[in-house]
Amino acid sequence: MANYKIIFTGPVGAGKTTAIASISDVPPVSTDATASDMTRKRKNATTVAMDYGVLKLDKGDALHLYGTPGQERFDFMWDILTEGGIGLVLLLDNSRNNPFQDLQFFLRTFEDFIGRTGVAIGVTQMDIKAQPTIRDYRQELMTNGLKPPVFAVDARTHNDVSLLVQALLFSMDPVLVD
Repeated sequence: MANYKIIFTGPVGAGKTTAIASISDVPPVSTDATASDMTRKRKNATTVAMDYGVLKLDKGDALHLYGTPGQERFDFMWDILTEGGIGLVLLLDNSRNNPFQDLQFFLRTFEDFIGRTGVAIGVTQMDIKAQPTIRDYRQELMTNGLKPPVFAVDARTHNDVSLLVQALLFSMDPVLVD
């Protein structure tokens, strides 16, 4: 039986907690607390340490799902949570003012981890704001020499999040999703 660990990251409100809850086979652990800063404008509660869930794979293997806090003031957790991870799921909220700025920030922040593992990108809230498009994201990534999987994702939908995780695993090692 093998255990794997992937990390979900992204800005506040991108859907990390929701995505983990939508695919976890066990009740997820969440460390949400009442938002007390500008985050309150986006949502009432925010992750302050991590989210955790488990996705059971074939043959008894397990994929442990860890979600980072989205606020930079909790960035000390990012290094802790990525230790031992095999890949990164970056969720971006398309309704934010500058999602490309968020994209660049998280790619830069997790650059070393991504370089050792892999990344897949899920863009949420496309039903609220359709621009930029997935094609625009791909172009932005290609400008930086990157070609990770990029999908529009509804973090509440099991199939959307599952597809994103499978794309991450396949992009790193096709044998992992066989």
